[in-house]
Amino acid sequence: VQVQESGGGLVQAGGSLRLSCTISGLTISGLTFGDYGMAWFRQAPGKEREGFGCINARGDKTYTVDSVKGRFTISRDNAKDTLYLQMNSLKPEDTAMYYCAAKDTQYCSSSWQSQSEYRYWGQGTQVTVSS
Repeated sequence: VQVQESGGGLVQAGGSLRLSCTISGLTISGLTFGDYGMAWFRQAPGKEREGFGCINARGDKTYTVDSVKGRFTISRDNAKDTLYLQMNSLKPEDTAMYYCAAKDTQYCSSSWQSQSEYRYWGQGTQVTVSS
């Protein structure tokens, strides 16, 4: 199974970026992209990786932390096996490596921010926001 993020880059404060995440090779497991809850994590320099958003397998329920609420939107297209992160009103403190991850279950549980909940991880895409 391979998880691949894309869409990162350098943007000025107040700008927008859209990240994508695709998963391939799931047929080996007998499951499909639509069977997995998905999340976005990020890791800023010198800080721990933090989960900031989760979406359930059907895509009809999302959870986000307060620091990104109203600015970031998580969505998915199960027909395209793709997870999205629309980031608006970006701030310098959003600068980080962004990762997507696939859960062991369809739902975002109360512990969705815990990295141990996730089976598959991407290598990350860098987002840099200049002031």
